[in-house]
Amino acid sequence: MSDNESSEPTEAVSLDKEVPAEPKRRVSLPRPGRRTVTTIAATAVVSLCATIGSTVYFYDQHRDSQEILDAREEARLAACAYAPTLATYDAKNLDAWITGVMAGATGDWRTQFDSTSKDLKEVLAKGEVVSKATDVQCAIRTGDATSAEAIVIIGQTITSLGTQGKASPGQLSTVLHLEKSGDRWLVNKVDSPLGVPQR
Repeated sequence: MSDNESSEPTEAVSLDKEVPAEPKRRVSLPRPGRRTVTTIAATAVVSLCATIGSTVYFYDQHRDSQEILDAREEARLAACAYAPTLATYDAKNLDAWITGVMAGATGDWRTQFDSTSKDLKEVLAKGEVVSKATDVQCAIRTGDATSAEAIVIIGQTITSLGTQGKASPGQLSTVLHLEKSGDRWLVNKVDSPLGVPQR
């Protein structure tokens, strides 16, 4: 046996032996300070307020738009209802016509029609004029929640001494200016050749 050789037996290395795993390292993040937490909270509040504010703004805008659309439609219906009143009269019963026109009038138009209705009544009675509205078309030109302008086209037939008692078809175009009074839309100005002097 040589001097280099050891008399002690060599221990065999087993490949199946488990090698201990290295311990896992924990990564620790720095804790946010009080100022950072306050800044994050403030940003969140501002963002939430902005979201709520924009939601309320767009809701109000939509609501206002819808209210105006509803008001315009109410004004249009009022104009469509008033137009036949203007264009339907009978020389034998002009008082009923005048009463109907006055009932839907206000402001300058009411004052104007009231001051000229007596003369107009005499002219229509002498000519034995009978007018009937046959068709009404109306649309709102401009309008908001309290005022509107309606373009109205009225088809009518007129019978008089001048037509020798025969019905003569005609058409009357007018602009009615309306204003809301309480829950009603009333006419405060009429731009039309109605036989009534206009201002």
